[in-house]
Amino acid sequence: MTSGKNNFPVRVATSATLLLAALGLAYAPVPGLSHTVVVVSGTELQEPLQQLAAEFEQQHPSINLDLKFQGSQELINDYIDDKYDFTPTVLIPANGEMLHELSDRWQSQNHTDPFYDQPRPIAKTLLVGIAWTDRGNTLFPTGQFQWQRVEQAMQSGNWSTIGGAPEWGSFDLVITDPTRSNSGQSTLSLFAQSKRGNTPLTATTVNTPEVETLFGLVKRSVYQPARSTDILLQEFIARGPNDADVAMVYESIALYRWQQSAINQGKPYQIYYLDVTVESISTAAIVRRGVNPSTAEAAQTFLDFLTEPEQQAVLVQHGFRPVNPAVAVQSVPDSPWNQNIPGAQMTLTGQLSPALDTETAAEVIRLWQRVN
Repeated sequence: MTSGKNNFPVRVATSATLLLAALGLAYAPVPGLSHTVVVVSGTELQEPLQQLAAEFEQQHPSINLDLKFQGSQELINDYIDDKYDFTPTVLIPANGEMLHELSDRWQSQNHTDPFYDQPRPIAKTLLVGIAWTDRGNTLFPTGQFQWQRVEQAMQSGNWSTIGGAPEWGSFDLVITDPTRSNSGQSTLSLFAQSKRGNTPLTATTVNTPEVETLFGLVKRSVYQPARSTDILLQEFIARGPNDADVAMVYESIALYRWQQSAINQGKPYQIYYLDVTVESISTAAIVRRGVNPSTAEAAQTFLDFLTEPEQQAVLVQHGFRPVNPAVAVQSVPDSPWNQNIPGAQMTLTGQLSPALDTETAAEVIRLWQRVN
């Protein structure tokens, strides 16, 4: 009997421990119920994605989004070279051709498909030029962007020699670093095309004395090219005339940040469309490395969300053209195309050039790195 009395408290304690353990298991998070989707995107999408991510997480509380942003070419290189200290789930470079580059490079090294499914277009934009109004009126007196006039300005170096006021000082062109950014590559390719009767570049025609001379002139004229397009435009606005005169950027951010230029500098910039431009389609791919199927499914839910009309309308408000045909830019509330922004064109009058293929883009980068 003594033994029974001594064991009773032990049995009670054991039962209590088991009960608490059972309750703990009942209320512990169930593995796989919550997912973190890491999205690495070009900077041109930074502000709309941040807004849309907050709305998505409210609607899908079991899916957490971790957004990261950098130049699109840098994004591709860092993924291939496994330089991230995190595991990306979704990649969204500014141009879908860059995902072809990633796929080619990945399959040559690993002999497997890098993506769960076919990449999906998210939003569209174009390469445009911008200039402070007085600079633009002087450089482009007909109101039409001309690469020849830009080349003349770079060759002369000073505004006074091309009809500008002496106090304007040197002519300053601003582009992104083509080794890190899609818009820098597009700028160089379209500039070179303009000297070849607007015949699209190929990997062979990049490496000609004429193109090499042009790239050298641009490289000597551009001071510290920005690593991404949105960073470039914010610097352009902050620096103002005399430090930044003409820039090559995406239509989306040129429209979205136009009001900011009017506030910061007291006068806004003018947008110039190119006779021949290139359409950049921000395209998303769900990658396989380190991503399990359930996380990939969560990522797919986010991409579905981005292409729905409500979210496409938000992208339009940030200056992008929609990929969903059910959305018309003029019908979206607060559409920048309805705000009388100088130079903005709802309907394009110029031609579209094909985006750089993987091989040609690589040659553009190599030539840029080689010239002095």
